[in-house]
Amino acid sequence: MKLVLYRIASGKDSTLGVLFVKKPDSDSIGEYTKEFLCFTLEDEYRAEKVMAETRIPAGIYDICLRTEGGHHAKYSKRFADIHRGMLELQEVPNFTHILVHCGNTEQDTAGCLLLGYDPKRLKGGEYAVYSSTRAYFDVYPPIAKEIDEGRLVEIEIIDFDEGYKHLG
Repeated sequence: MKLVLYRIASGKDSTLGVLFVKKPDSDSIGEYTKEFLCFTLEDEYRAEKVMAETRIPAGIYDICLRTEGGHHAKYSKRFADIHRGMLELQEVPNFTHILVHCGNTEQDTAGCLLLGYDPKRLKGGEYAVYSSTRAYFDVYPPIAKEIDEGRLVEIEIIDFDEGYKHLG
């Protein structure tokens, strides 16, 4: 499974993105169509990393299931019917434990990707995503299933938020 995340807008402390799954186009060989999954929220761009305050670099990362840690224990109870482990991005330069999880504002993330359906621009110019639990219930199961069945899941993160360069 191939996911693509387009970062589309930046605030001083937050980054809004749009997450798609890339699917082979049945009408042409080697072409893909993109199916909208949800919006995302991350910390802001910084030229130099600040712990728990910086989004990860654009790039391509494998996603695996993490079955340890506080988020895993919490989500094992909260989402008992669907949870198999936290979605974790692998081999992110200078970062560890980058997870995909629920949350609404940049205060709910320490570099991780938050999922939601309802993006908002808040007073002060920051971004938020709402309906996060609903988005998680929709997005998580098919990704976890792919991983459980031994298939590669990767995410490509692309910066389209041109304004981010001046914020570092």
